[in-house]
Amino acid sequence: MHNLNKGLMTFAACAGGDTPLTAATTGARYMQPLKRLDILGPILLMLLLGAGARAQAQDQPPPQVSVQVEHGPPDNPFTVEASIGWDNSISGNINSSALGQLNNQAVVITKNRYEDVYGTGLHVRFGGGYMLDYRTEVKATFTIQSLQADLTPMGEFGSSSLYGQYADYKAYTLDFAGRRYGNAEKPVKFYGEGTIGLGFIQEIDVLLVAPAAGRYQRATDFYDQTAAFTVGVNGGVLFDITRRAGIFAQMGLRYTTGMSKVDDLEGTGLETINDNSARWTLPILIGGRFRF
Repeated sequence: MHNLNKGLMTFAACAGGDTPLTAATTGARYMQPLKRLDILGPILLMLLLGAGARAQAQDQPPPQVSVQVEHGPPDNPFTVEASIGWDNSISGNINSSALGQLNNQAVVITKNRYEDVYGTGLHVRFGGGYMLDYRTEVKATFTIQSLQADLTPMGEFGSSSLYGQYADYKAYTLDFAGRRYGNAEKPVKFYGEGTIGLGFIQEIDVLLVAPAAGRYQRATDFYDQTAAFTVGVNGGVLFDITRRAGIFAQMGLRYTTGMSKVDDLEGTGLETINDNSARWTLPILIGGRFRF
């Protein structure tokens, strides 16, 4: 028995130092790992929950960010613009065809379109407007058009060819328009607009010449000075260079009522040659715009 106690004391000294191995010390040694588990367990659980939350957040799509355009006029609501363009004729005649008689000679008049006489002439526009909100604009535009006429074959006078020399075409038009932009928050803005206006066209006369017959006749005031109504629709695109300045290009469809005819050819059978002067055109414009 003495030897057994001695052996236990020797084992205790080797295992735990000089402290004898008793029931108290043995229980204390087994409790230390359990205390470590009590501390590490909640930490491990928190780490696992945090990793799961991060994984779930990565699986969800990012929130959508929308840009709201404010209502009411912008900070710089006034606009000015200038442009240059071309009028491409679709329909309408500067003179229609007719059969008649001048100075006891049979006359044949063949029709001529505006484009045949004046070509695709340039016109200049400038004007201003006001932005009711970021997408809606009202504006007024003034157009100046001055076109020179070419010597035009008109038909036959007896056995001679007949030519006409028209006066220059000069028109001044004031248009009112409403414009709507489709994507106001982007630097490239597509838009559509409708216009209505009033044009003032100067009187036009024509000199008729039959060289082989040695004859000519001036039809003074072939068209009288005219106030013509205009209506049109346009579509275009505006490129913002800065927050206030941009350039634009547009194309549209435009109708202009006919000019006021003067029947200097009364009683000749040629009275109908100026009956169909209303016209449809396809205007194309490029220009610049500035807000202030």
